[in-house]
Formats: sequence, structure tokens, C-alpha cells
Amino acid sequence: MMDVERQTPGAAPWHALTAEAVVAQWGSHPERGLTGEEVARRRSRDGFNELPEAAAASWLGLLLSQFTNIVIWVLIGAAVVSGLLKDWLDAAAILAIVLLNGLLGFVQEYRAERSLAALRKLSVAMARVFRDGALQSVPARELVPGDVIALEAGDRVPADARLIYAANFQTQEASLTGESTPVRKRPERLAADVPLADRSNMMFMGTVAVSGKARALVVATGSGTELGRIAAMIQKAAEAERAETPLQRRLEQFGYQLLWLALGVVSVVFALGYLRGEPLVEMFLTSVSLAVAAVPEGLPAVVTITLALGVTRMVKRHALIRKLPAVETLGSATVICTDKTGTLTKNEMTVTRLFVDGRVFEVTGEGYEPAGEIRASSPALPLEGGGEGGGEDDRGDDGGGAGLRELLTAAVLCNGATLRQEHGVWQVIGDPTEGALLVAAAKAGLAKDELERRAPLEREIPFDAERKMMTIIRRTAEGGTAYSKGAPDVLLRRCTSRMTLDGRTEPLDDAHRRRIAEANASLAQQSLRVLAVAHRPLRHRRADSDDDIERELVFLGLFAMKDPLRPEAAEAVRLCRQAGIRTAMITGDHKDTAVAIARELGLHRDGETALSGSELDNLTDEQLAQRVERVGVYARVSAEHKLRIVRAWKRRGAVVAMTGDGVNDAPAIKAADIGVAMGIAGTDVTKEASDMVVTDDNFASIAAAVEEGRGIFDNIQKTVHFLLSCNVSEVLVMLFAALLGLPLPLLPIQILWMNLVTDGIPALALAVDPKAPDLMQRPPRRPGDRLLDRARLLSIGGEGLMLALIALAAFGASLFLWHQTVEQARTVAFTVMVVAQLVHAFNSRSERLSLFQLGIATNRSLVWAFLLSLGVQLAVITIPAAGPIFKVAPLPLEDWELMAAMGLLPLFIMEAAKAVRRSRSAPA
Repeated sequence: MMDVERQTPGAAPWHALTAEAVVAQWGSHPERGLTGEEVARRRSRDGFNELPEAAAASWLGLLLSQFTNIVIWVLIGAAVVSGLLKDWLDAAAILAIVLLNGLLGFVQEYRAERSLAALRKLSVAMARVFRDGALQSVPARELVPGDVIALEAGDRVPADARLIYAANFQTQEASLTGESTPVRKRPERLAADVPLADRSNMMFMGTVAVSGKARALVVATGSGTELGRIAAMIQKAAEAERAETPLQRRLEQFGYQLLWLALGVVSVVFALGYLRGEPLVEMFLTSVSLAVAAVPEGLPAVVTITLALGVTRMVKRHALIRKLPAVETLGSATVICTDKTGTLTKNEMTVTRLFVDGRVFEVTGEGYEPAGEIRASSPALPLEGGGEGGGEDDRGDDGGGAGLRELLTAAVLCNGATLRQEHGVWQVIGDPTEGALLVAAAKAGLAKDELERRAPLEREIPFDAERKMMTIIRRTAEGGTAYSKGAPDVLLRRCTSRMTLDGRTEPLDDAHRRRIAEANASLAQQSLRVLAVAHRPLRHRRADSDDDIERELVFLGLFAMKDPLRPEAAEAVRLCRQAGIRTAMITGDHKDTAVAIARELGLHRDGETALSGSELDNLTDEQLAQRVERVGVYARVSAEHKLRIVRAWKRRGAVVAMTGDGVNDAPAIKAADIGVAMGIAGTDVTKEASDMVVTDDNFASIAAAVEEGRGIFDNIQKTVHFLLSCNVSEVLVMLFAALLGLPLPLLPIQILWMNLVTDGIPALALAVDPKAPDLMQRPPRRPGDRLLDRARLLSIGGEGLMLALIALAAFGASLFLWHQTVEQARTVAFTVMVVAQLVHAFNSRSERLSLFQLGIATNRSLVWAFLLSLGVQLAVITIPAAGPIFKVAPLPLEDWELMAAMGLLPLFIMEAAKAVRRSRSAPA
């Protein structure tokens, strides 16, 4: 092959050459493309087809970012003051804790960054390319100059390419040229000086195909594309700003509100201590420590890692989150508007019935393997040219089934899919419905390659969602033939004749029209998708317009096919209903077909209705909003209908998840609260508009994502509850001691250490708590609900009070009952507070269920966090070298018994409280 390094200066640009000349220069072939060996050679020369990315956040940048929080600066200020007062031990201890807290946050964020980077790698754009004579689907980054790519409506153009063939092809180039209207593309050569926006025979990386089909040759990849040149000019060395989710912003705002509230309490503690004669420096450090204790400074990092780990778990369940706020919204979803094909079904269409001239034929075999036969209710009907349908004894007087053969031939020639076998497995490249037609024809011995060789392509009128049909014109010895397929009701209106079983053409009268309509309805009621096929000999005439060609058609027959339900779909629908989530099926199928499938899935229940697109057109937006809650199935709908359905649900206050795969689904997906694109069948436009991509196109994965979303929010709520109840307890201990005129129960270094030990590791363990067994039995969380409602705030306050009173009781018992020193009493209060908070982490796993119902070992991370934190605390109070740092004193045996008993007390108190809650909520 010719080695084309780059287009040389002074040479004619690609748009100024004919398509044939461009293909020849790149040493490619318009139908076979490049060979695998040539692709590898060119990739080693030109690299991958990807734009240079902004530098990832460095580990040093992440580490330094941990020390920009106002709370950290308050701590550092306290350490500086301690140093100026020559209290070097306290200053060193505070700085050590600041550093440890920063390292913990760094580890959390670094893990989150790696998790999110891994997710970005999973979201790989794909391209359809001809290589070694076969159409393949490959990652877009693997394209090389000279590759021949295939594009259709909804695809994102993966590289700069010169058009070879186009059928009503248009692209949206606003991202490159600023032109808001779609640009029609044609393969004809242009003048050399045509500006970029007028190069109608070129396609550019990053633009979007909005209609039609095309085939093009890649002439530039990666940084050599027009988009690459722009990216190189505007790329900044600065680190890209990481966006926070609404939840993270709300938590940060809540933290500052809590800080100001705490400052009021701290001021009271400081004033009372100072008036009582406590050392000024000690009261200052205590006040600063209390202010820090009141604010859960580790919460933003915990939330980040919770979201990242949760999103990673979602990937394992085939749900790829593109936008983190969607995780929060998933937990509030009340309605899922789902497509049928490939989502509730397997997306492996199989033709099971044929209708020709009033007779129905069975097609045996399932899947894409062309094994089976076509037979009438009597012995199998043979076809001219072979096949497995029967033998000479079955031929009868019907002319060899010429009408049936013409129906199958038309379905093959009006077809953009490819059927092939790889590693023993039959696959369809292209639309599954078109693939099913190829399989049915192959069962009769009709091969696409041979038929296309006899009737080469002249041009195509692509499928359009509004017209609901498509036409391909083929050159034949007689001049040409137009082959059309589409929705039976649409195609039948354009037919004036019909073909009989023996191949004769007769007028299509009203009686035959009714018979065809009845057959269509009967097949649809059997949950079968029905497609009509027609043709029109063009002879040597050339029609003036596409509409002229698609008139006066000859009706050939009907294909009835089924797409088997996914075995897990019905259970996923049941699970959603149990969780208070409505599921509405939106499909382009016939209404009877859609209702029959919905009944199988348990989607269409008594009292619910179904609406077709035409019926939707007769409803105003207000009428639709009033009826939407009683409609479970929408059939024969367009893009506008889907958008209206989403808006109608939102007007009713619902939180809507909308699924889709086609470019016509993108507006509704964008308008929904949670846009869900299909990862396999979904177009690039749909994926770009979505918040989440389902990588296996399975409805069960959407239900699993909702469950994971609920679990993530539930765990964040548990973590916030735990952290705040612990922080409140520390503030209340100091406040009550000041009000009662007691010595300070906790010293600054002890408060800071407590925050590090009890807030960090156990909080992270709570963030990965297994999902509650009743998670999908609860109603959806209302979007307007606060993270902490009034009831939960009261619980937090009550539990904080409980922990504070336990610590004060231990402090008082040591100080007044056993007459121990203040240092020993503080050591007891310090340890009891740490142990009680660690035990309280287990209480925080559920507000209602007993720990023993959940199982202590079901969260092993929390068990290990408890043991690690407890071990560190015991080391602090037993290792002699730690005594001067943490101001702790050796303790007698009775103190150890007291600390063990008081530390475990929160478990028994909360178990009793949960038992009362369960008894109150139990049915009478």
C-alpha cells in the first residue's frame, strides 16, 4: 500500500479531491478498508486517535489541598500560639494530628481520583470500521488514517474523514464552526479554497451525525484533526477544577453553620473557665479544640470516597455513572420510563411468522444462527434456490412460493445489517430487527452477498422516526427496484398493489387491506413485532423525489418477530414496585404488542391504560399530566411524545429516570431527572446527554443502580449521623462541666486525638456498610427532604447527650467517688468517650434494626476499624512515652472495669430504644 505520511504543503486538500482519489492516496479500499497489518503499522507511526488530556491532579497537589480548610487553619493557628508560649509538646502534638488528618484525607481523595479515573476509562467511544473486508466495532481511539468508517444518525464522528458515500446525511457542527443548523453532507469534490464551515464532503471529529447514513475515509486522527488543533491552542496547564456534587456543597455549608453555632457554645465555655480561674492559654486551646470538635472536618473526604466507591460498585452491576449528582438523585427516583427493546428484552430479534397472500408461515429456530426452516401449517413450503424449507414433493401448484421468495429477497436488499460468524458464534452487526430478517432469509438459502452482487446499491432513503419506514434503491437488469420496509399501517397506505403467493401482481382492494390489517393486529396481540415489506419496479424511470419513489408500492407481506424477555426483567419490575417506583414502558411497537409484553412483565395492571402516539396527540399537556399516573404503556411514540411524557410526570412532582438508545431519545433523556443511555445499542448523542450509561442494556441493571444509589445515600446519612452525634457529645461534655464548675474533663490534645481516632476510620467503615435488608421496601426519598430532617436532628442531639452524660458520669465517679486525681479522672473520661463513640458506630448502622438482626460481622470493615482504633487508644493510655503527650495518667484496676462498663453502655441503651421504635411501628 502507498505510504502517506501527511498531506504535503501545496498539495490539493482532501476536500478538493474526488473520493476515489483520496481512497487511492491512502492506499485503502472503500468496502474492504485496511488490513490488520497495515492498521498496526500506521498506529505505530501516528499513535492513538485521542486528544491530549489535561494533566491529572498530582499527589502533591492533592496532599496540599488537604490543608486549605478553615478548620485546619484554626488548628495550625492554635499550634503556633502554643509554640509562642513555649508549650512545645502541645504544639508538636497538634501539628502531628493535623498532618495525620491531612494524610488520611489525601489517601481518601487519592483513592477517589483513581476510582473515577478508572470509570472514565470504561466509558470508551466506539466506531464501526471496515477492516479486512468486514464491518467491525472497535474503540474510536484505535482508528488510523485510511480506515473506512460507517456512520448513521446519532453517532459521534470519531475522526476527521472524507466522505465516500452519503444518504440524506447531515451533521451538527456547532461545536466546531458555531453553525447552529445541521449541515447536509455530499461526497462530491469541492474547490480548494472552500472555508471549513462549507466543506460539505468532510466530517470532523467531535461533531454529531443527526440524520441519514454515510461511509467515509479517515484522513486525520487525534491532535491532527481540526478539533485537535483547537484543543492544542486552548489547552491550559492549570489543573481542571473538580466539581463538587450538590450533596457535598450542602454538607460543606452545613459544616460552616455548625462551626458558627459551636463558636457560641465555645465562647460560653471559654468565659466560664476564665472567670473560674482556669489558665488563659489552656482555655484558649480548649476553645479552639472544641470548635474543631464541633465540625466534622473529615466529612467531605468521607463523602467523596463513599461516592467513588459506590460508583465503582455500580460499574460491577453494569451501571456507569457519568455525573456524580445522579447518584444522589437515584435514591429519589419515583418513576422509570423505560424502552422495551434490549432493555426489558434480550434484543435478539427472531422472525417467527411470515404473512404472504393471506397465508401464515412458521419460521423455526431462535437467535442469530441461520438454522431452521420456513413452513406452512401443512408440510414445509419449498423455495426456488434451495434452503431447508422442504423438497420437491412439497412444491404443489403455487409456483414454487415466488411471492414468499420475493418477500425474503426484498427484506435482504432493504437492509443495512450484516450477519457473520466469529469463533463459532453468529453475530449481527447493525440493527437487530434487520439482522432477524437476514437470518430468516438465510434459513431459506438466500445470502445477502449474492443478492447484493446481482442488485448493487444505487441510493438509500434512510429510516426516519416520523415516516416510520425506509427505502433502498437497487440497480437491476430491468433498470432498478425500490425496496421498502416499515410499520404495516404506514406502508399499507402507500401500497396500491399486492403480490400473490405465486408471484403475480394484483390490485390491492379494500377486502385485502382489511385482511392484512387483521393479520397485523392478530400477530401483534401475540406479543410479536410486525414489519411490512413492499417493492416497486422503477424500470428505466427516475423519480423526481423520495416521496414519489415511496408511492404506488406493491405489498409483499409481513414479518412477525419476537424479542425474548430478559429472564430477570420481571423480577426487577417487581422489585421497583415494591420500592415504590412506577415503571412505564415506552416503545415504538404496535399498541397491542406493547400491552401483551407489559402484561407478561407485570407492568400493565388492572386499572391502568395504554396510550398510542396518535392518542397522545389528542391530549393537551394538562390532560396528559392528569392521566399519566394511570398509564403504564406508551406505544408508537415519537421523540416529542417521549419528551411530553417526561414533562408530564415532572409536573406531577415525580423524579423521573428516562432510558433510551436512539438519537430521538436524547431530548427526553436530557429533560429527565436521571437520563439513562444504553451502552451497547445507545448512540453517542444519547450517551452524551445521559447521566448514567447501562453497559449491558438491561433494565435489571437500572433497578440495581437505584438500589445502589439508595445505599450510597443511606450510608452517607449514617456517617453524618454518627459524626455529628459524636461531635455534639464532645461539646456538651465541656459545656456541662463549665456550667457545673467542674475541672475540664478533656484537654485540647485529647479532643483532637478523639476526633482523629473516632471520626476517621470508623466513619469510613460506615460509608461502606452493606445495604440494609429493607432498603428496597422503603418509599423513595422525596427530593425536597433534607439530609437531616427534624426527627434525625433530635436523634443526633439525644445520642450526643447520652454519650456526654456517660463520659461525665465516669469522670465524676473517678473524681468524687474514688477521689482520684484530676489527671486520672480525665484519662477515664477520655477513654470512656473514645470507647463509647466506637461502640456507637455500630448503633449508627440502623435507626430501627437491632445490631444483632443486622449481624455484627456483616460489616467487617467496621469490626476491624473498631479493633484498630481501640488498640491505638489502649496504647495511648498504657505506653509510658505517650503519657506526657496526651496528658494521661496510670489507672488502677477499678478504673478499667468502669471504662469497660461505661464504654459498652451506649449499645444497651440504643438497643432498648430501637426495640421501642420497632414495637411502635409494628402493625396492630
